[in-house]
Amino acid sequence: MPGYAPPPLLLKCLSEAAGRPELLGYGNIEGEDALRSAYVKDLERSYGAPFDSTGFDSAEVHITSGCNQAFVAAALTVAGPGEKLLLITPFYFNHETTLAMLGIGVEKVAATADKGFLPAPEELAAAITPEVKALVCVTPNNPTGAVYQPELMEALFDLCVEHGIWLLVDETYRDFLPEGRSVPHRLFQRANWRKHLIGLYSFSKSFCIPGHRLGAITADPLIVDNVAKVMDNLQICAPRAAQVAVAQAMPDLADWRSANRIEIARRRATLEAVISGLPNWQIETIGAYFSYIRHPFEKSSSSEVAQLLAEKHGLLCLPGAFFGNGQEAFLRVAFANADCSDLEQLAARLP
Repeated sequence: MPGYAPPPLLLKCLSEAAGRPELLGYGNIEGEDALRSAYVKDLERSYGAPFDSTGFDSAEVHITSGCNQAFVAAALTVAGPGEKLLLITPFYFNHETTLAMLGIGVEKVAATADKGFLPAPEELAAAITPEVKALVCVTPNNPTGAVYQPELMEALFDLCVEHGIWLLVDETYRDFLPEGRSVPHRLFQRANWRKHLIGLYSFSKSFCIPGHRLGAITADPLIVDNVAKVMDNLQICAPRAAQVAVAQAMPDLADWRSANRIEIARRRATLEAVISGLPNWQIETIGAYFSYIRHPFEKSSSSEVAQLLAEKHGLLCLPGAFFGNGQEAFLRVAFANADCSDLEQLAARLP
């Protein structure tokens, strides 16, 4: 999670919403109307308006209790036992474990270091069988930090259209992209996006309130209707007070979010500078939140290296092996939750 507090305005709105008795009861399964409407405006800001000639409205937004739950609900909506989703290795481990618990199979295609951990569309195409119902991608990526450029997203979308499957895009770390970057992708401007695209998002990460668990699904209204059936069996509705608070505060937090991007960029630059001065360590990829770093201990597993760093050097990171086969040479380092002065200490603490 980000290593700084939510904005004071959001804290004030959360406090006030927590004391409203009417928010203690059940709410709309799809989410509070105020937050769905506010998020539509945020989508238009983030991806460029108008979306397409048919417009865009809150019927295409479903609020969930965090982005992990958004993935669970979306996966259950598009696939079932005996069917499969296509994951890109290294993958966010909760995606694989979720599908295993749901009885949904997995196909995997590796994205390798020499290609910046970006997938090759032709390799993904070769892995799509009749059982595969969706391709899952995470951008900015967890664990590698790799950012999928709009052109790659277009290619992945076209691939899904060609094979008649869904493109399931987890953009939990979208708001940590550098300030001034072009839109994350242009897929919402495609006239046929509703037939093939499902977007996932995390308010929890973007607004530094992961304990309140708020996420969102953006999809065709028919998908949203079916997600609601899933949600009615999971949680009925996401936390209402947090929904109302975020809806109230979000329109006035543009400057705060811009400042966040600038701060994250400073932390990224600091980590890059530190690692560049350590000849035994190498950044393979670095993005909006995470860096995937090659460690120098060739004879040790990534779990052994991570344990050594934690126990002997007070550094907490995740072993590459957590994210799929063939990842023993890597560690996932989160730099967004450490300030620049802490990151500078790595030069003296990395063995």
